Amino acid sequence: MELQAVKALSIEAGKILFLVTLLIMASALSLCTGEISITPDRVLFYLKESGAMEYQVLHNIRIPRTILAIAIGGSLGLSGVILQGIYRNPLVEPYTLGISGGASLGITFVIVTGLQSAGELTLPLAGFTGALITVFLVYFLSYRREGVSTNRMLLTGVMISFISSSAVMFLMSVTAIENIHGIVFWTMGSLNESNPLMVYGILILSLTGLTLSYLFTAPLNALRLGESSARSLGINTKAVICILFFITSLLTGSSIAVAGVIGFVGLVIPHFARLISGTDYRSLLIISFLSGGVFMLLCDILARTLVFPNELPIGVITGIFGGVTFISLIWIKKRT
Repeated sequence: MELQAVKALSIEAGKILFLVTLLIMASALSLCTGEISITPDRVLFYLKESGAMEYQVLHNIRIPRTILAIAIGGSLGLSGVILQGIYRNPLVEPYTLGISGGASLGITFVIVTGLQSAGELTLPLAGFTGALITVFLVYFLSYRREGVSTNRMLLTGVMISFISSSAVMFLMSVTAIENIHGIVFWTMGSLNESNPLMVYGILILSLTGLTLSYLFTAPLNALRLGESSARSLGINTKAVICILFFITSLLTGSSIAVAGVIGFVGLVIPHFARLISGTDYRSLLIISFLSGGVFMLLCDILARTLVFPNELPIGVITGIFGGVTFISLIWIKKRT
């Protein structure tokens, strides 16, 4: 039994190491790809040449963009796999709970009222505030005397998402045309944020979320059997679900606030991670985080190169390739 456990552990470690290698390779490709092409062997050289134009491109555009892709892809992939475990529903994703709708409503309100001129952090703060308000609404509307009902929470999130979408469309119908362009562009997602505070803040938050969620691997494994079975094993399911819900909500809300609405990552990545890793959350959380980062990097590279010299919104790429990947995964599972 011990030999089998060691063998299984080495296999999972090999999978994680492979994904780390893919992440490094995708990051290097992201740094080299763009309007100004830089060969991999010259990246380190230009990082030291502060007077070169390539130095400015790397420091001000490509390095922040690469970090954002890893942090946001990892956050959405991690949030998706945790929420699917809590609800035991393979179709749940971070945006199902209405978080994206609340963030979109906050951004739209700021753009329509002209408050965005107050500073460059106004839009991200508005998006994060809208997402946070939605989280508290979903939680308190789902709370009952015996605890939080996951089914009620899911339905409440879907309804709040519909209400928020309707409110966004109402505001768009009464505002100026130039404001509509800004709202639509934001809702399609972008990794153009270069503010160091936002970039490194979301990276630290994503790694913190991964670390905190890893403390709950045993409860997540138990919740696969259902809440009643997990309670019989001595797990406080109410507290676990509450804590994990707020961790994933913070990760999702922060990602939306910084990069806009980027769909399909939180839905597709957990299925891909379970396909290669199984259902044990001790490795599933890490693999989902790494897979999300790799997927987001590759989608960003495609967004920059498919219609060069123009750039596609990254939400378009994740939607197309995420949908195709999801259908392919369903077909593979059916065949096996």
